[in-house]
Amino acid sequence: MIDHTLLKPEATHADVEALVADAVELGTYSVCVSPSMLPVSVPEGSDLKVAVVCGFPSGKHTSAVKAAEAAESVSRGAAEIDMVIDIGAAKEGRFHAVEADIAAVRAAAPAPTVLKVIIESAALSDDEIVGVCRAAEAAGADFVKTSTGFHPSGGASEHAVRLMAATVPSLAVKASGGVRTMEQAQAMIRAGATRLGVSGSRALLSGGPAGGGY
Repeated sequence: MIDHTLLKPEATHADVEALVADAVELGTYSVCVSPSMLPVSVPEGSDLKVAVVCGFPSGKHTSAVKAAEAAESVSRGAAEIDMVIDIGAAKEGRFHAVEADIAAVRAAAPAPTVLKVIIESAALSDDEIVGVCRAAEAAGADFVKTSTGFHPSGGASEHAVRLMAATVPSLAVKASGGVRTMEQAQAMIRAGATRLGVSGSRALLSGGPAGGGY
């Protein structure tokens, strides 16, 4: 259920190689990296997926830029796209604009590419969370995802995950941002998360506190 994640701006290709080796050893579902790290070499015979962020971390890119970034990432080997919505548009209640933004990325990266929509739930009210989740569903996304892990308002919460899962039961839910211990991971799963974004996967899976900011 884990997307083993490395999104630090200072990450190097050697860091990504180490990330992949860890992911294969630990048995995580995927690695999640920045677009400039592509292509990512996955060991032959491994079913490890490669996920890439899009419009990250602010979401303030134009839809055309996000779509181009997604299309290029898919052409360079990404199987999953984690895009950030325009949080300001959500705060203004412009959910049709949010839907159009997501739809542009969906068109640029059609199925079978998996599209996850990062809503930055800690920065939104409950009504705003509901609005953006419905927009993601209408635009054809596969997942709604809590957080980038970079926003000062915080990361995933059980409440947000529960609300997201209840609002769009047809979509999967990814909890990311601050999921650092097995206890936190299990709480998110009980709340309805079907995928977890974790940077300190080894520590989490071993029962210790996971380091890192994601």
